[in-house]
Amino acid sequence: MSTENASFAKLLEYTLRAQGAEQADGSGQNTQGDWAGLAFRLGDTPLVCATDRVFESLPIPRVTRVPGTKTFILGLANVRGNLITVIDLGCYLTGSPSATAGSSRLLAATLRGRPVGLLVDEVFGQRNFMSSDASAPSVAADSPLAGLIRKQHRSGTDKWQELDLRVLFSQPEFLDGSAA
Repeated sequence: MSTENASFAKLLEYTLRAQGAEQADGSGQNTQGDWAGLAFRLGDTPLVCATDRVFESLPIPRVTRVPGTKTFILGLANVRGNLITVIDLGCYLTGSPSATAGSSRLLAATLRGRPVGLLVDEVFGQRNFMSSDASAPSVAADSPLAGLIRKQHRSGTDKWQELDLRVLFSQPEFLDGSAA
């Protein structure tokens, strides 16, 4: 076999192997039931949210306060020419403003077609979980996260609570930012 034919055969083999690893629905996740999420920390709680809900993790930009808004709305930030509403997620959940540190980040998402940044204490990056390792959430009924956690994912000895941003973004208290 010539060198050109051998190279082509190897490329064809790689292509077929890659196609075999894709799921039939085209999601890009493998057929073994993996789920990908963006891992972060809010206070002492390790959380994860679906990667299709967050499009970027950003360092905290300069924020301009907007008068007449609730305390959990920090204001607006200009990120590459786009105005993003910056929300202190910890303050929304607990009522106490979050202390920002060098590890604090914004999770950029979309709420009703508009960009919104959720302030969190630290972002750990993408994590992949086996769906067989998911279980019912373990959140106390009196926790501010109660009702917002979809399930719990386990990775080794670590447990990550899955924050459901669809539920968060549909709560009337979250949608109403006026301080009136």
